[in-house]
Amino acid sequence: MEEKKIFSIIEALLFVSEKPLSTDKIYEIFEGEVEKKEISKVLEEMLKWYEQHSGSLCISKVAGGYQMTTLPEIAFWLRKLYKSEKTERLSSPAMETLAIVAYKQPVTRVEIEHIRGVNVEGVLKTLLEKGLIRISGHKKTIGRPILYSTTRLFLEYFGLGSLKELPELKEEDDQDAKLKETQQQLNRSKK
Repeated sequence: MEEKKIFSIIEALLFVSEKPLSTDKIYEIFEGEVEKKEISKVLEEMLKWYEQHSGSLCISKVAGGYQMTTLPEIAFWLRKLYKSEKTERLSSPAMETLAIVAYKQPVTRVEIEHIRGVNVEGVLKTLLEKGLIRISGHKKTIGRPILYSTTRLFLEYFGLGSLKELPELKEEDDQDAKLKETQQQLNRSKK
């Protein structure tokens, strides 16, 4: 299959997909008609092409895959189109808890409560229901408490390719200041 046709097919797949598509998923869709190396090569060319051409769309590496999105500066106009739809925002306690899980994972409920200073059972339940965190095992200590980690949806929600892209934490003595800074950094990365 010629490269131009592969480019067009992958572009259409990314356009209609609601979630990032991995190279493996795209290869699966091609059912072996195109080699993985060729798919990876075309994806890299697409990234460059969309970066060089000034339009309203871009292709991003997100959560281990590729996704077609609009440029951030277009968001204001898109919100006007969809202003009747409610966007679900996370509460401050949920953002604080999610920030702790993101930076300390895998982490137990008790460890999160020690940092936050409040009960987080309800918040953890909400984050689990939203699919932003998951139970990733049990700590090998007395009582074998549950360990929590972030999910791929967390990466998608914040537009991160991997956890390595999380903003760096500043070293401060005050735990509250650390927590607030982490929350602010996550809020900025969401925009």
